[in-house]
Amino acid sequence: MNFLFYFFILSSFLVAGWRQLAWIPAAGGKAPLTALTATIITSAGDAVSLAIGLIGVMALFLGLMKVAEEGGLLRIAARGIRPLLIRLFPEVPAEHPAMGAMVMNLSANLLGLGNAATPFGIKAMQELDTLNPEPGVATDAMALFLAINTSSVTLLPTGVIALRAAAGSTNAAGILPTTLCATILSTTVAILSAKLLARRNRRKHPPKPATGNPPAPPAEIPVTTAAKKRDNDFSWRRTLSVIIGLCTLIIFMVIHGQALSGWIVPGLIVSLLSFGIWKKVPVYETFVNGAKEGFQVAIKIIPYLVAIMVAIGMLRGSGVMDLLGSAIGPYTAALGLPVEALPMAILRPLSGSGAYGILAATINNPAIGPDSYTGYLVSTLQGSTETTFYVMAVYFGAVQVKKVRHTLAAGLLADLAGVIGAIIACKIFLQ
Repeated sequence: MNFLFYFFILSSFLVAGWRQLAWIPAAGGKAPLTALTATIITSAGDAVSLAIGLIGVMALFLGLMKVAEEGGLLRIAARGIRPLLIRLFPEVPAEHPAMGAMVMNLSANLLGLGNAATPFGIKAMQELDTLNPEPGVATDAMALFLAINTSSVTLLPTGVIALRAAAGSTNAAGILPTTLCATILSTTVAILSAKLLARRNRRKHPPKPATGNPPAPPAEIPVTTAAKKRDNDFSWRRTLSVIIGLCTLIIFMVIHGQALSGWIVPGLIVSLLSFGIWKKVPVYETFVNGAKEGFQVAIKIIPYLVAIMVAIGMLRGSGVMDLLGSAIGPYTAALGLPVEALPMAILRPLSGSGAYGILAATINNPAIGPDSYTGYLVSTLQGSTETTFYVMAVYFGAVQVKKVRHTLAAGLLADLAGVIGAIIACKIFLQ
């Protein structure tokens, strides 16, 4: 991240400086370096505003998660998906709180809840950090979890559907199958690349022995030999059951997802609080205690957001993005990525708000529209990939991790797979 951050800043300055030398003053126009300065100040302010805006949703969902945790729901959820998670995260104990937090985060992403998934993801990172022998350095489990998040495994992209409907689409939910195909490919690549890169890193850089007292492992329920054997005997059957259940949920959401989208968040709140009441948890006091963490987390992530949003804002404001698009646009068009969709593919891993603005501008353009190939493609890209640098800044910032190891490489490979998957899916479903 150190080199990448510096490269973004330096390349933006050089391009803006080159444009400044060739700039001819015009009425109402700003000098390139003056515009870049304004972009830097605006981006820094936007980063703080974004962090403050996240306080409310973080407090809400961290409070709900605390109620679920006190009632034992996270442990129940972790056991339900245990066969899959154990194979993906063998270094995390099956009953560790990180398992439940990851389940809630992935579930929120599956349902397209957007920022609602962030508090669960931050909680998962905090729990994973308790197993970290090298504070400040990302573990393999952290890298894999972040890679899965950046691949944005999504069943119901509610925000994109709403934007398409507002743009006059005759089939606003028509992106569900294309989004599903693209997100499955990107998530698969995220998992494989994170696993392979972790193995390669371990060979090149063996982990350092932990210094000081290692974190205490969570208390586990004693398991007899017979129980372990029975669990092993049925592990593959449980795994198959989970996969079948997920496939059934996918089909159900594709068919009924648009009708159910408005019920998801209110239903989640009522369900978690009702579970707490059933388990005799003091829901109000527990909720308040959990919500307090939202304020603390928001303060921690502000410096990381300022750094990454200023760097990305400089890329846009200096004209680097425009130059990149004009240079490779003709070649990508031949591969199924039109010039009009190229800015979305480039900007999506860098800036969520910027990509959202490009999506709105593209599908509201009368020459393109939401139901054209380009309209479907940009909608699929928005719904099936995630803002990689934002996710890394927020999640790693919450646990003060500065050495991200192979996380960025795995996330960008997943982003590339998402773009390829979106192109293939749109070509298949729009023929």
